[in-house]
Amino acid sequence: MSLEVKIMDNMKEAMKAKDSVALEALRAIKSAIILAKTEAGAGDGLSEDQEIKMLQRLVKMRKDSAEIFTAQNRPDLAEPELAQIAVIEKFLPAQLSEEEVEAVIAKIIAETGASGIASMGKVMGLASAQIGGQAEGKVISGIVKKLLV
Repeated sequence: MSLEVKIMDNMKEAMKAKDSVALEALRAIKSAIILAKTEAGAGDGLSEDQEIKMLQRLVKMRKDSAEIFTAQNRPDLAEPELAQIAVIEKFLPAQLSEEEVEAVIAKIIAETGASGIASMGKVMGLASAQIGGQAEGKVISGIVKKLLV
């Protein structure tokens, strides 16, 4: 079942349950899907990788907003953002723990013989391709830096 169909089904359920937070998050996903489909050169539909990247972008935007609201002592605005993150993350693949990410990156470094910060781009490219939507880029980058320095 495509992401778009899953979103529509969940939107119907959220409407019936009168869950405004979930409905808002689902509408944001649907909007992002429509925008991605109408971009120049989008083709017929979105690949699974494109869907995952789009969902990760939506989660990141909400995390950033929640951090700003929390820093400004506005928990009333931060809470809906955090609730929407939980809704969006249901559609993402299971996230790897930092230890699992570190094991994958250590294996990549051993296989490529990378050493020093100059090899960071090469390792990041391979790690991002291998781990993909299972970890945030920020986490991957931090672990690569830690292991290469």
